[in-house]
Amino acid sequence: MPKIQGRSAQRARTRQAILDGARKLLSEGKTVTVAAAAAENGVSKATSYRYFSDADLLVAEAVLDITTKPYEAVVSGATDLRSKLKAICLYYLDLAFEHEPEFRQFLAASMRAWTAESKGATRGGRRVSMFHRALSEHETGLSDDQRETLVCGLSASTGMEALIALIDVAGATPDQARDVVGFMVEAMLDRAL
Repeated sequence: MPKIQGRSAQRARTRQAILDGARKLLSEGKTVTVAAAAAENGVSKATSYRYFSDADLLVAEAVLDITTKPYEAVVSGATDLRSKLKAICLYYLDLAFEHEPEFRQFLAASMRAWTAESKGATRGGRRVSMFHRALSEHETGLSDDQRETLVCGLSASTGMEALIALIDVAGATPDQARDVVGFMVEAMLDRAL
């Protein structure tokens, strides 16, 4: 298990280095390409294309990456696992509401980058890493498979994807959407824990 976490941490650092390079180029008013963003922090061109196949998607994510709070700020005041996981879910839903136009553009860029061969662009998964971190801070008695199932369920219940399902498809108001996300989190945790 530690090797997987180590590889995941290295992948996250590499991805972040490419995003940081894109933000630097943007701040300097330069054209952003995947290779140029990677080169800013010494990441090879070949490696960079494993993370981002499309410059538009890279730019969209680089802009979004600026707006996310660190884990400690998201779970501030939450002491137990249940409240931490719920805080993470509600944070990512609220973030999607606060930056809805940008998230919709990012999602559109992500959809344009999808091909049958690539199965789409790999996304940052910030919520996934937060869920894993919260779970690692508490004894749950869950097997690795059960933890992964819970993380996948929580991931699906929040963010822009949940906003689209709840607002665009189900016709919920933003307040109703928050209530539904809270309900889904509680139901999953009741089942899993």
